[in-house]
Amino acid sequence: MSASARYSGFRAGRLSLAGALAGAAIVTLPLPAASGAELGPPSAGRHVAASLVAETQSVVPGRPLQVALRQQIESGWHTYWSNPGDSGLPTTIEWTLPPGFAAGPIAWPTPKRISYGPVVDYGYENEILLPVTIEVPANLQSGAEVVLSAHASWLVCADTCIPEDTTVSLTLPAGIEAGTDPYWAERFASTRAHTPLPNPFPTTVTVAGDAVTLHVAAGDAARLRDVTFFPAAPDLIDDEAPQATTAGTQGLTLTLHASAVKAPPPRLDGILVFRDSAAQTETEPQALVISAAVEPAAGPAADLGFIWAALLAFVGGVLLNLMPCVLPVLSIKAFGLVQHAQAAPRMVRLQGLSYTAGVLLSFAGIAAALIAFRAAGAEIGWGFQLQSPLFVALMLYVLFAVGLNLSGVFSLGARTAAADGELASHPRYAGSFLTGALATLVATPCTAPFMAAAVGYAIAQPWYQSLAIFEALALGLASPYLAIAFSPRLRRFLPKPGLWMVRLKQALAFPVYATAVWLSFVLAQEAGELAAAAALGGLVLIAFAAWLYEATRGDARRWRSIGGGLAVAAIVGALALLYPTQAPYQAPYRAAAASATDQTGLAWQPFSPARIDELQAQGRAVFVDFTADWCITCKLNERVALADGAVLKAFADNEVALLRADWTRQDPLITRQLEANGRAGVPLYLFYPRPGASGQRQAPVVLPQILTAASVLREIR
Repeated sequence: MSASARYSGFRAGRLSLAGALAGAAIVTLPLPAASGAELGPPSAGRHVAASLVAETQSVVPGRPLQVALRQQIESGWHTYWSNPGDSGLPTTIEWTLPPGFAAGPIAWPTPKRISYGPVVDYGYENEILLPVTIEVPANLQSGAEVVLSAHASWLVCADTCIPEDTTVSLTLPAGIEAGTDPYWAERFASTRAHTPLPNPFPTTVTVAGDAVTLHVAAGDAARLRDVTFFPAAPDLIDDEAPQATTAGTQGLTLTLHASAVKAPPPRLDGILVFRDSAAQTETEPQALVISAAVEPAAGPAADLGFIWAALLAFVGGVLLNLMPCVLPVLSIKAFGLVQHAQAAPRMVRLQGLSYTAGVLLSFAGIAAALIAFRAAGAEIGWGFQLQSPLFVALMLYVLFAVGLNLSGVFSLGARTAAADGELASHPRYAGSFLTGALATLVATPCTAPFMAAAVGYAIAQPWYQSLAIFEALALGLASPYLAIAFSPRLRRFLPKPGLWMVRLKQALAFPVYATAVWLSFVLAQEAGELAAAAALGGLVLIAFAAWLYEATRGDARRWRSIGGGLAVAAIVGALALLYPTQAPYQAPYRAAAASATDQTGLAWQPFSPARIDELQAQGRAVFVDFTADWCITCKLNERVALADGAVLKAFADNEVALLRADWTRQDPLITRQLEANGRAGVPLYLFYPRPGASGQRQAPVVLPQILTAASVLREIR
């Protein structure tokens, strides 16, 4: 028997053979009314009237009981499906049942697609039954009264969203016969007609770039219309994007758009809703449950996105050398370049390769950690390690030690490898390697032009493509130094070594100290004043260890051993002082963010998607600043573009609401919003224009990462 024939029998005449995949007007039809069973409109102040109903008039021992949460929804409002779409929450039911009874999950009817500008929700309007199967114990005594109770919660939305809940109950007698209730039996049958059925047809899903192709091998699919796929979970596809349909004798093909938030899942789950255009009368929407493994599609279209992202990553890596967070460490490497300029070409090239290896391996380590954490379900992005106070404190220690070395407080022997200016210029290559690693670590607070789009693309790809894009970024960061190392012509432009280099080396310590000061500020914001003070005390111990090591390393062996031992003890003490960074801490300024005002006088509100919806419903334009205390690019934009007098006046004159999404500490909500806009880290700036006269919202505008007053003013005006 063919799949189509099996399916026709399974549908028992409700769906024609050609309509095994028939199109969907995606409308959940109101259930027929019966005045005797109506609850009436919701009570004052509420938008949903809820009750618990049963298909039968009694409970039969050992026979499953069909009940449902009935929602009568006020006109213009809606509740949500199991996947609410871009926003919202599904209805939940918490049961209180007699001993031996057990409730199954909600059998969700086919939802409706509800759009508010760029926001697409999946839900129900007017009236809906949410069926649940109750398992009844076989030892239930006939004649007993069975009380079923449940606490139901839902979110009901129109222009605004309101959470509601209630306790519902139903009392039924236990008997030998179920005693069908004609009124509710008809309502349950109508609901089952709107419940998706298993898919009997071979189905495949392939992904190429941002295109997700769903193919269902159902014959005579040309008769299908109004076909729409509803994903079973958020972020499987781009809900707002159009779904192109091709139907013919070979089956049905839908072209969906991949989600910008997450990499393609191993399976695509959801429901396919449709109508049969060949039916003599208007058919109700039908639905099939879709669950198919996702397979990558090879070819030029798939390769083009990857190649373009890798190119953007390389260019972004080159420009990353010009960002303020990288300059202090690159100045150390520049000092080493001058030292090596007159050396043998082979040694210069090996120094360049050592530095490049340090950058590549460090980027690979960060990328591997990022990929692994995301695969485990963590919602993190570029710069995630700086969201850890312990990592920030360790970076503070390392940079302070590098500064002490540059200042001449201590110097390292030829056999010791460290990331400092001395070994950056030493014939041995460990110093160059570690300088590359240090450059990578201090580069993470910055995002260069072109880099954000590449990294945003990378985290949504398979691990091997993601790692390759990060390595392209690393190669871009290392390429200027590598070019000088391999080009004698470029080395001719470097000054010759001389006594002036001693003073240059000491001067280079001060940008490194400045970076350490900035890290102490970041630590205070992330972990509190106590943790920052403890880390500053650790700097004193590190300075003492450095001085003691230098003071005794030329002494007799006994004193050298004592000095080295005390230096190690001081470093251990400094590490012990990092314990407060691990204590839970919520910065006070975040709790008071709703009334926060910065030094320019701008009043910033805390970010949330719901707050954007509220402000847009009021007809307000909204500017959202995704930032972090450790993001130097963010802070420069705040001090320059957002502090410009013309920008401040434009914000005030146009009543632009200002929202700040603080990503200093890990925040999954902000991470999801970044990824939804193709970003893996901060900064990100979104401007939501004022809604039109009809209240129609427009899609947000993504501003450049390097803000200028002109770019902000252009969008406001």
